[in-house]
Amino acid sequence: MKREMTGAEMVIQAMVDHGVDTIFGYPGGAVLPIYDEIFQQDKVRHVLVRHEQGAGHAAEGYARSTGKVGVMLVTSGPGATNAVTPLADALLDSIPIVCISGQVATHLIGNDAFQECDTVGITRPCTKHNWLVKRIEDLPRILHEAFYVATTGRPGPVVVDIPKDIQFTRGVYTGPQNVVHKTYRPRLKGDIDAIRQAVELMAKAERPVFYTGGGVINSGKAASQLLRELVELTGFPITSTLMGLGAFPASDPKWLGMLGMHGTYEANLAMHDCDLMINIGARFDDRITGRLDAFSPGSTKIHVDIDPSSINKTVKIDLPIIGDVAHVLEDMVRLWRASGERNDPAKLAAWWKQIEGWRAKKSLAYKRRRDVIMPQYAIERLYELTKDKDVYITTEVGQHQMWAAQFFKFEEPNRWMTSGGLGTMGYGLPAALGAQMAHPDSLVIDIAGDASVQMTMQEMSSAIQYGLPIKIFILNNQYMGMVRQWQQLLHGNRLSHSYTEAMPDFVKMAEAFGGVGMRVEKPDELDDAIREMISVKAPVLFDCRVANLANCFPMIPSGKAHNEILLGDDFTDDELEDVIDEEGKMLV
Repeated sequence: MKREMTGAEMVIQAMVDHGVDTIFGYPGGAVLPIYDEIFQQDKVRHVLVRHEQGAGHAAEGYARSTGKVGVMLVTSGPGATNAVTPLADALLDSIPIVCISGQVATHLIGNDAFQECDTVGITRPCTKHNWLVKRIEDLPRILHEAFYVATTGRPGPVVVDIPKDIQFTRGVYTGPQNVVHKTYRPRLKGDIDAIRQAVELMAKAERPVFYTGGGVINSGKAASQLLRELVELTGFPITSTLMGLGAFPASDPKWLGMLGMHGTYEANLAMHDCDLMINIGARFDDRITGRLDAFSPGSTKIHVDIDPSSINKTVKIDLPIIGDVAHVLEDMVRLWRASGERNDPAKLAAWWKQIEGWRAKKSLAYKRRRDVIMPQYAIERLYELTKDKDVYITTEVGQHQMWAAQFFKFEEPNRWMTSGGLGTMGYGLPAALGAQMAHPDSLVIDIAGDASVQMTMQEMSSAIQYGLPIKIFILNNQYMGMVRQWQQLLHGNRLSHSYTEAMPDFVKMAEAFGGVGMRVEKPDELDDAIREMISVKAPVLFDCRVANLANCFPMIPSGKAHNEILLGDDFTDDELEDVIDEEGKMLV
């Protein structure tokens, strides 16, 4: 397709050609030509956020819940700099985002013009790739390349920076047919000899474990199905990173739970003592590995990843397989079926017996209280009352995030959206907004902390404007909970600025926005309140008052090995509470 149109028209046409139905953005002088085109068409919806950070996280929520690309639109200068946090977030978590940013006119670039900044320079470290469009002739190609780069290989965010005069200039638009980047061509099929070698190692292993990550989910639902098939065929135990939850069903007995700093005892000990580690779509980040020189010291390590730069980046790999997870798993399943070799049943049974011994520790156990809602109990009840619904979960970052990962059980991929690599407080509310736009008839819940949720609370206004009935389930403990936990356990109980005084009344805040506010303080009130929250067809702020001083266990202290994991019963109540009074304030 070739047609003459303005640069602004090209942007919208490219969205249509790439199947984009929703853009999250905030207008400003340098993108007004594009906003004028949005006004004159009805093929692409625009969601007006209240801050550019919200636009980025909403695009992430949309992308993560659909498997499609998320799109954000921001103006120059502060609009672009406000987009840096979600761009960095998407890069670390491999979320496909196309960010269109306006820029001052080409003749003003470099002159410190009003709302000018070096967007390409600022976003280079936090994007997969970025472009500054200098000629109208290049705009169609760059737009198409942007979608190609964002969605292929290891997904990630890209930025297309378009000067205002380019948006007004007329040129010839060409469609996205056969778009291939000159140098970026990800490898999809894994080396078949390496995959065959992996299958041979799997068949000889005595203590194997599958270690899976977000790459399984990014590879599509076929990858998750193939993973389930391979685990069923082999009978191996499986664990996952925070980003990989849902790729394998939590109800399956071969599921060991989440791995890492706040992962289960059995998952971490299995990783430490295994003789074969099969890493599928994970990147050996520090929250998983702990102390590198003590990380799974006796294991042979297989690593399946589409990103060659992830291979041997932090952990030495014995057998790398570069390729898309779905393609590699398909070959693994086929070769395993064809292979006559199988694991020694007695040795595999002994491995499972050892794992069951670790599982018997019940590392997620916690003490219930009749008078106060324990945060773990709140998540358990939320799960039980929503597990039969079409539910999507987002989170903020902190203790509540880890409790959600531990106690909310995911059976399917794309249902869990959280900030893993960057750990961005404020992610969950706008991400819920994006997920709800993508799934208007589904139940979307942001499991939040009272500190995190205030970072992007203004996006409640967007939820009201667009009639998005998101539920913000706040575990309100009056603290920056994870900060307090670290200070308490690792910094001599010196609670420096982690007690959040002057906390807003979340019920009144919800009502001020035009939503619904709810508060619950007693365990026996919780179920009815959750049912009411679910039934409300409007945005809800649910203020769940939980135990102030509950800590999140298990916990591997930073820099420690998997077998140095701490459990909740490693500490007495006196050790955890000796500097806090009954009202949760630090004693002086």
